[in-house]
Amino acid sequence: MSNSRFETKAIHGSNPQKWRQILYYDHTENSGAKGSSSEPEAGRPRPDYAPPGPQHPENRFLNERLTLLENGRGALLTSSGMAAINNVCLTLLRTGDEFIASNSLFRATYLLFDHVFAKYGLKVRLVDPTHLKAMEKAITPKTRFIYLESISTPRLEVPDIKKAASLAHDHDLPLVVDNTLASPYLCRPIELGADLVINFTNAYLSGHDQALGGVVIDKGSFPWAAGARFPDFQDFVDQSGKLAFLAKMQREQHLNTGSAQSFWHARLTSLGLETLNLRMERHLSNAVKLAGHLTKSPKVHWVNYPGLPQNPYHKAAKETFGGRGYGALLSIGLKDAKSCESFLSNLKMIGFPASPGQSSTLATHPWSMDYADFDPETKALLGIKPEMIMITVGLEAIEDIKQDVRQALKKVAK
Repeated sequence: MSNSRFETKAIHGSNPQKWRQILYYDHTENSGAKGSSSEPEAGRPRPDYAPPGPQHPENRFLNERLTLLENGRGALLTSSGMAAINNVCLTLLRTGDEFIASNSLFRATYLLFDHVFAKYGLKVRLVDPTHLKAMEKAITPKTRFIYLESISTPRLEVPDIKKAASLAHDHDLPLVVDNTLASPYLCRPIELGADLVINFTNAYLSGHDQALGGVVIDKGSFPWAAGARFPDFQDFVDQSGKLAFLAKMQREQHLNTGSAQSFWHARLTSLGLETLNLRMERHLSNAVKLAGHLTKSPKVHWVNYPGLPQNPYHKAAKETFGGRGYGALLSIGLKDAKSCESFLSNLKMIGFPASPGQSSTLATHPWSMDYADFDPETKALLGIKPEMIMITVGLEAIEDIKQDVRQALKKVAK
């Protein structure tokens, strides 16, 4: 199965016969119940896609498949996407350390980096993810890693991951990429040089937002023991070799902070993962068509979507995503905040707030909803505008999506 295509790996992993045997038991949350042991029974093969330690077979199966889809060496599931981000950062950072991150970040990620970490002596330097010179200028002797999103939110920028990885490695730094908004269907950052990849599994991977979770995938090739930046990794390199990072994360964070993923959430995510390629095809197709449709509306002042040829990130997205698509999020600009309120209140099928990866098309007004408690200066830094609507495009018939948007726009005052 090692030469299987993406769609097949998403369903079967590397060895379908092995996993059918391991997973043939009653699904129960009681770890002591019959057939639900956290370790495979004696004589059964165990996968090599996670560091040693107690994990339910469902979690191991999902670990393996996500590792294969991202083309990594190993993976570790977490209780949420934010738990994955927090665990990665705290595995890499020590008091007094710094790291570099995009200045366009998911709301909770920004708050974690800029507010929570600051209380513990950890400093983030926010830079434009598309300007490599600014990124390099921000590197200091205290820098421990560079953090990007494959599609940034809310600006929907697409950084050049390959060049960012090269820059990071020139300075003996690992590159960490949150790949949630692209998913491994669209983008595989490890193939472009990233060292660690994070996904919110409750987004596109599961497709139903009913099972909270996250995952960290390790490329397994960063030289943690080389150079002077990571002396605290030596013991883990000696013990776990290429899975040193995951072993350190598991020992220091995963086991001690309650961030392990429920096996039932892993099970639900596994079921959703089987249809990832089919869902992404529709998400991406609908997004391109909706973006093109919105450019023709007199009520829409601008459309921000990497799939539009005139978009400043179109070329980078085409190269980074290999022509498979451009993501399923887009933003539009109306006249003002009042127009946005009118638009949202008149939608009939499309709901809110926007949560990527769901079957339904959703819309939100970040200025008054997601980022309502941010001051104007921070909103400007993150790219939040009063006239902006964000839309996560779902799986409905595209004509129904366009019709709902069209009738809502008709009721917006000029």
